[in-house]
Amino acid sequence: MGHKLRINYKPKSKELSFLLGLLKAKEKINVDSNESMSLKDLDWDHFLELVNHHRCCPLVYSKLKNMEKGLIPSHIIKALYQEYKKNTFKMLQLTGEMEQVNKLFEEKHVPLLSLKGPPIAYDLFGDISLRMSKDLDILVPEKDLEKTDRILLSLGYEKEEIPTLLNEIKWRHHHIAYYHPEKKILIEIHWRLHPRSLKGANFEELWCRKRKSPLTNHPIYFMGREDLLLYLISHGSRHGWFRLRWLKDIDQMVRSNNIDYERFKLLTIKYRQEHLVGQAFQLANTLLGTPLYEEIRKFTVTRRAKSLANKAIPYIDEMVQFHMDPMPIELAKSYKSYLFSIKTKRQKIMYFIILFYPKPLDEKTVRLPKNLYFLYFLLRPFLLFWRKLKKTVLMK
Repeated sequence: MGHKLRINYKPKSKELSFLLGLLKAKEKINVDSNESMSLKDLDWDHFLELVNHHRCCPLVYSKLKNMEKGLIPSHIIKALYQEYKKNTFKMLQLTGEMEQVNKLFEEKHVPLLSLKGPPIAYDLFGDISLRMSKDLDILVPEKDLEKTDRILLSLGYEKEEIPTLLNEIKWRHHHIAYYHPEKKILIEIHWRLHPRSLKGANFEELWCRKRKSPLTNHPIYFMGREDLLLYLISHGSRHGWFRLRWLKDIDQMVRSNNIDYERFKLLTIKYRQEHLVGQAFQLANTLLGTPLYEEIRKFTVTRRAKSLANKAIPYIDEMVQFHMDPMPIELAKSYKSYLFSIKTKRQKIMYFIILFYPKPLDEKTVRLPKNLYFLYFLLRPFLLFWRKLKKTVLMK
């Protein structure tokens, strides 16, 4: 990688530096006398906060549990173990639920692909307990959404209510959530891999390249290696890589040496995600030492890849949370700007077109009878301006 087009990075804290070292390391951690002394200076509570934020407790615990006694405070090891144990039970529960859901979907002739969760954890680490998942993400054909809805409701799941003005849920969104109040399990049903403006393979293409997980007796299918790698990259990029777990997933896949990089390169170009792949590998190589293979090196040595990687660094350093509601104003502005910067020219045009499509908030601002809903298309620019003006006045 050309020196000028490589990001310069120094971890913000010694605790983050130690965490990155653990994520880079192989199974066994060897600590020399100098490193042993430096560990005593760590703010261990902050280290634990970092580990929890980046969702890599199980992996960190697996590497610290056998270290020399006394190097790591006992309360830290205990806290990590509790999270590891809790995650193991959760992953076993999700595995059982995934198998049950797959059986029922197969009986109803609805094909599905697991996007994340236990099958991905097993594929990446060979052990479901080493990767954290809080829910199940499933991809189904769009034509089978009504069947899917009936199946999940029959199992006791409750459907997320998404406000809609012109019944545009399928068009505007790419997934919807179902929650089981007794089992405390959330399932996200996807009918597209990404939000509409981002290009991606359709279900039929992904189904042709699917793999079968060896995790369960009943077949559970998930994406082919190259499709999965590209999906994990686009997902991490959309979230600003604010959790190191997502970069570790990329690193783990690359180190498995099972990727067909020629095929991956063709998929990257086909779906116009060269800049996202470049950003991901800039970050993974710099932070985790992820190898760069020749077929994808050209995506990383661009100014745009470097620029996008630099934009994600503060989100990693500052432990930002994009899921806060409400999100702090400055962070919301920064994230909105970041999301716009990762779009292609075509996606930016689509963004502005979608911006003028009416939303439920427009109905709350000005109520019209249903037979006049078409007027919201004409009123939308004025309603946007009015809400922004009103917000500005209230902030003064």
